Amino acid sequence: MADDGRINPLALAIPDAAKLLSKAGGRVIRPDQIEADLAAGAPANGDGTINLVNYAAWLAQERDRGN
Repeated sequence: MADDGRINPLALAIPDAAKLLSKAGGRVIRPDQIEADLAAGAPANGDGTINLVNYAAWLAQERDRGN
């Protein structure tokens, strides 16, 4: 998150993404779960952050595939 408390959904650090997704989804998402998705092919930015829109699209694609 930015120092002023704002978030950039196009470049979230993994721990921040986990917090945001946990709050929005009503269940706990741990950073290691996101890291496992990244290892399985989820898209990441070059600096190690994730674009929440691209990540959500990847999750939907994986769900449709049955993974």
